[in-house]
Amino acid sequence: MTQVISDRRDIEFVVHEQLGAEKLSRLHDDFADFNKKTINLVISEAKNFAVKELLPANKEGDEQGCKLKNGKVTTPESFKRLYKIFNEGEWLAVTEDPEWGGQGMPRTVAAAAAEYFNGANFPFMMYPGLTQGAGHLVESFGTQEQKDIYLKNMFTGKWTGTMLLTEPGAGSDVGALTTKAVRNDDGTFSIIGEKIFISGGEHDLAENIIHPVLARIEGAPEGTKGISLFLVPKYRVNPDGTLGEFNDVICTGIEHKLGIHGNSTCSLSLGSKGHCIGTLLGEENKGMKAMFLMMNEARCLVGFQGFACATTAYMYALDYARNRIQGKDILEFMNPEAKSVSIMRHPDVRRQLMMMKVYVEGMRSLLYFVQYCSDMARHAPTQKEKDKYQGFVEVLTPIAKGYVTDRSFEVCSQGMQVYGGYGFIEEYPMAQLLRDCRITLIYEGTNGIQAMDLLGRKLGLNKGKPIMDLFVEMQKTIAAAKALSGLEKQAAKVEEAMNKLAEVAVHMGQTAMSAKALNAFANAHPFQDATGDVTMAWMLLWRATIATEKLETAKKKDNSFYAGIIKSLQFYVDTQLPITLGRFNALMNTSSVAVDMDDTMFPS
Repeated sequence: MTQVISDRRDIEFVVHEQLGAEKLSRLHDDFADFNKKTINLVISEAKNFAVKELLPANKEGDEQGCKLKNGKVTTPESFKRLYKIFNEGEWLAVTEDPEWGGQGMPRTVAAAAAEYFNGANFPFMMYPGLTQGAGHLVESFGTQEQKDIYLKNMFTGKWTGTMLLTEPGAGSDVGALTTKAVRNDDGTFSIIGEKIFISGGEHDLAENIIHPVLARIEGAPEGTKGISLFLVPKYRVNPDGTLGEFNDVICTGIEHKLGIHGNSTCSLSLGSKGHCIGTLLGEENKGMKAMFLMMNEARCLVGFQGFACATTAYMYALDYARNRIQGKDILEFMNPEAKSVSIMRHPDVRRQLMMMKVYVEGMRSLLYFVQYCSDMARHAPTQKEKDKYQGFVEVLTPIAKGYVTDRSFEVCSQGMQVYGGYGFIEEYPMAQLLRDCRITLIYEGTNGIQAMDLLGRKLGLNKGKPIMDLFVEMQKTIAAAKALSGLEKQAAKVEEAMNKLAEVAVHMGQTAMSAKALNAFANAHPFQDATGDVTMAWMLLWRATIATEKLETAKKKDNSFYAGIIKSLQFYVDTQLPITLGRFNALMNTSSVAVDMDDTMFPS
């Protein structure tokens, strides 16, 4: 089986030719060392570590899983060594401040490492991924004392981090949580409650686990307005930084899941013996605002997790189709002397591989673009530009999480289909990829919630300016494509779809604020699909515009690569955009059937 889990050439195309990441080194002193040579070195090192270390441990992690005994969780055997050498390579917090153990790397560049790492073993990558997110919360909202105690230990991997939101009676409705915080005389809080579905909530990889916990201080308002955020370590930390006594954070169970077996998904009891102590992180009753910083970053990470499964599935399916000999060429079917050919010669298999190709390429460009926007939101020369790029991040986050993971699961399913019966057998990689990918549609806000966020919050954000700015960027690409011979037809079709999206967005936004709001939200997920479809079309057109220009001067070895990018656009415009136009027609109808359906009409 091939060990090619991502398309290195396409990664370099997106990073250098589409986004021009090396210009970030000239934009801000923080990125001064990240020229093209350094960026390529980072990609090479990430690829080598992913293939040589992470990938071999993936199947073992799936088969061994995690085990709970006497409140202690053991992870797969290989994970302990893997976690050690991962941290020795300083991979955990590559985008964070070097003062706290990071490398100060642009997120655009770190995206390439994330693709390789998650494609090789994303259940393992959840441990460092959540740790970085939790550390970023401390960096953003912590006191100087909290930063001094926790940050370097977390960003170097000595301690890990989690996020404790979900409770048995408060899943997506976080405001219904019952975990409470009782003030102590010394300024700390006693935390009492139960949390479930906590990824990496208990394990044997690090000496301490730092839990950012959402809880309600006694007397605080009900709902999300009364939620505060606390830092609750597994082991208390003494003033000198050494570990103190156990902090009454007890693992009461681990979930036996469809996939991501190598990551421990825990139920945690906080303060069951009255000895769980936490410190306030940020302001009282502002916990949800703080946690959304981590959640939004985590949503982009989940998009990468789903996409990484998809790109790995695509590369495996491509290799399998090239080497699996079965059946005659359809044009030689009646020839008794015709030899069997690879299944890649069969038209339906080629169709499936093209579907995988266009979505993997489009999703890669989208996810990297969101990270590029995040870099620019922090380091663009003017505040106006920073605001524009931050607006792009806000609008595209539900697409990067919701739409991308929906399509990624479909890509994994297509990959299983290419393998045929072997795809359904655990001996081959497709079964695990499909199982692991499925959770990405659910956690960090289900994709239905992402769709409601897009419709209910992001369309009207800042009076609609971010979405209008996005349409302006799309139009720039369309204009550039129209000026190139060979792309006029595709550019016109993408423009038609974009204009229709703008019309539908206005309609959906108005409906969401009317007496028919329930109808609008019943159609939020189809609207997210249609918005994602047009975003894919934009990304593929942008890519094809660059490829068309490059073909004029390209070296012979690159001709097929650039020609393939143009073919991806043509395939998408020919086969997928017509479906999107159908989605638009349905959305303009804004069907009320799902809402009107009486409960008694469902089976009892």
